[in-house]
Amino acid sequence: MFDGLLPEPHNGAILRLLFICGHWHGLAKLRMHTDLTLKIFDDETTSIGAEFRKFNNNTCSAFETHELRRETETRKRRQSKKAKANATDVPSAQPSTSAIAHSEAEGPLPKRFNLQTYKYHSLGDHSNTIQTFGTTDSYSTEPVRNTTIFNIYRFTFYPG
Repeated sequence: MFDGLLPEPHNGAILRLLFICGHWHGLAKLRMHTDLTLKIFDDETTSIGAEFRKFNNNTCSAFETHELRRETETRKRRQSKKAKANATDVPSAQPSTSAIAHSEAEGPLPKRFNLQTYKYHSLGDHSNTIQTFGTTDSYSTEPVRNTTIFNIYRFTFYPG
């Protein structure tokens, strides 16, 4: 399905990255881990980080990418809305020349793959989190509300 999307050597790099991502994801979703599977998971986390960096340096730098049409249109709408709000709030303020140049960019702006996001930064924490708290199916990050205490508070301070 993904084979042949790009010319070699980029095609092979993408296939390798997809395989490593699938393997890492499978290890992350295991419902039971042993010391061996956690070691494999740590090694795969190291591999996925190296592979993403290689993808960023080699494959991404070989292609020039731009915003999608809908991203460009959304940016323009947001900028015009912001310009209208600024015009009504502060009529005497003059926009800077860089702001004018940026807002007047008619076509799609260049886009780059960004590894400097939290989701890539936190990949290395998954193994330790599983060792500390257990697998991800055994807990929830949903906020908890103690209904008994809530009801006591509600009926004590807000009778009615």
